[in-house]
Amino acid sequence: MTAPLPVDPAAFIRAHTLPTSPPACPEIRMWSATEITPIWEATEAWLEAHGVSPPYWAFCWAGGQALTRWVLDNPAEVAGLRVLDFAAGSGVTAIAAAMCGAARVEAAEIDPLACAAIALNAELNGVTVDLVEGDLVGSPCRWDLVVAGDVCYEAPMTAHIWPWLKSLAASGARVILADPGRAYLPRVGLRRLADYSVVTSLELEDRSQREVSIYTLAG
Repeated sequence: MTAPLPVDPAAFIRAHTLPTSPPACPEIRMWSATEITPIWEATEAWLEAHGVSPPYWAFCWAGGQALTRWVLDNPAEVAGLRVLDFAAGSGVTAIAAAMCGAARVEAAEIDPLACAAIALNAELNGVTVDLVEGDLVGSPCRWDLVVAGDVCYEAPMTAHIWPWLKSLAASGARVILADPGRAYLPRVGLRRLADYSVVTSLELEDRSQREVSIYTLAG
């Protein structure tokens, strides 16, 4: 059963975040937590009461920043295409795709509060992003390009999504992944496209800068 949202999700998000730009993609503004502790403390009671995931959407993680930078640096790779930002988090890469002229951009998230944040972030940047709430894994391919940032952070997650991502690539979609060196990223069928050094926070990661690689996935 889906946990209820706050009475006014937009007000909830605005109350605990500020419009800022991620270090790697200053072209984009996001409703983001400027410090990790206050938002976790402010939302802890509500999160526990409603069984909602921690507010990962309130931070632009290294993988998402690098993937967004790649899109912004390569607008011809997305222009005119149907794009899916899978496990979109804050929606930063979806926003970049829309800014670069994608024909249609969808952002998929299982967290309803993240979906609310994506809608606010798209509005903040003056672009249109279609929200898809729920688990898309297993859905037939309807996209030309699928982007996913840092999705192989746990073994169960990788086992769940990897066969589907490969099936999308086999169906003709281009699948682009960003990975900051997670242990569970499969090493077969990947071709590296680029590398980025991304500034991050010691409150989020175990270092102040992460090296992130961008890959394309073979079907």
